[in-house]
Amino acid sequence: MGKRKDLKERGVRKDGTGLLAQLRRPPGGRDARIMLFAQLLDRTGTGVWGASCVLFFTFVAGLDGRQLGVLLGAAGVAGIAGSPLAGHLAARFTVRTLLIGCHLLRLAAICALLVFTRFEVLLLVVALTSLGDRAAKMLEMLFATRAAGEQRGTYQALSRSVANAGYALGAGLAAIGLAVGTREAYQVLILGNALSFVVAGALVWRTREQPHGLGGGAAAAAAAAVAEAADAPEADRPGHENPWRDRGYLRFVLLDIPLCLDDSILGVGLPLWLIGHTDAPHAVVPAFLFLNTVLVVALQMTVSARVQRPRQAAGAARLYGLTLLGCCTLLALTPEHGAWAASFALLAAAVLATAAELLRSVSSWELAVSLAPREARASYLGVAGMSQSIQKSAGPLLLTGVVMAAGPAGWLVLGAAVAGVSVVQRRTGLRRLDSMERAEAAAAVPAGSRTATGSDPAPVS
Repeated sequence: MGKRKDLKERGVRKDGTGLLAQLRRPPGGRDARIMLFAQLLDRTGTGVWGASCVLFFTFVAGLDGRQLGVLLGAAGVAGIAGSPLAGHLAARFTVRTLLIGCHLLRLAAICALLVFTRFEVLLLVVALTSLGDRAAKMLEMLFATRAAGEQRGTYQALSRSVANAGYALGAGLAAIGLAVGTREAYQVLILGNALSFVVAGALVWRTREQPHGLGGGAAAAAAAAVAEAADAPEADRPGHENPWRDRGYLRFVLLDIPLCLDDSILGVGLPLWLIGHTDAPHAVVPAFLFLNTVLVVALQMTVSARVQRPRQAAGAARLYGLTLLGCCTLLALTPEHGAWAASFALLAAAVLATAAELLRSVSSWELAVSLAPREARASYLGVAGMSQSIQKSAGPLLLTGVVMAAGPAGWLVLGAAVAGVSVVQRRTGLRRLDSMERAEAAAAVPAGSRTATGSDPAPVS
């Protein structure tokens, strides 16, 4: 019986734990299945645009390198605002309505590219698209915490597997249009992305709004728990409703920024290091994305099954740092001469960067949810979503302007720094979890005493 209960808690099903079996019956039921399909279509359209946007801006819109840099920088800055804005609005409006709004916003922005190619208009378009992208991802995360409940780790694994499959499919479709290379072919790719927003929005409309989690009695108990935590150190004390005043949670978000650097290393660091510092053939660059996509789809469920609880997530954060240190060490040791040796070292580094990504996806997700007060998760998760957006803006600049300029020593310093941050993240995360558990225990004792003495019954969660 104990074994069966443990399997149930981990989201293991009698009819199979593989990806396809879990997709047929995901945590959250019908609504989760619809949402995952909507994400697949959304990410397919995003993959189409992501693989073709730079060439569109260069050959169709006629932008130079400086304008393209400004354009991508504006997208990064706008993306930073997307998550907290969505979290703020989610505390007042339904997630379902807001997510549909994000799809419509991106639909209008991407369709504007069919008509306008002026730089000023493109600047607004990419900013709105990036804002909608980050807001939509935050809202999908909030949907998962409500629909999947304690099985949110399993849902997150399914979501990432579906997303990576969508990105790969979209990139493949984009390759067809890019091979044609005409203005009309680029317009067809844009329409394909627009169609993905329309269908994804229609699918989200078919879902039901998820309950916010805590009812009145449970919410009162949680509020009392926070009040009982007054003796905890102020920096680690869980906040009430405003994450911007919760120093402990803000510290988690700040530390989470360098723990997302695997994304920039894989997408920017590896290709540029190959081109500028090795004799490896340029044909190896697409293999980085191929390896990443295949490994994430194949292994995300397995990794997530081993990180189901907050304390396990804190341990995974430390393991992330060690894995990325290994990746950076390989890059530092990659030989400049010898195509085969350099290619092998770079591909091995790509595997380690992907392993770090798998760990980050479950540790960052679980800690962001678990360290937030339940009654204010929407606004807290909005702030947590900023870490990836900030990394996407600052990460490439850090790699190109500092790390690679310093050569192999730069990679070693970066890896050691990230490993050190991961140790701090684990320690502070565990400290905050301890504080929250003490608060819940303190709130449960008086509630139980009132029940025993015949006074008001304890709230039922």
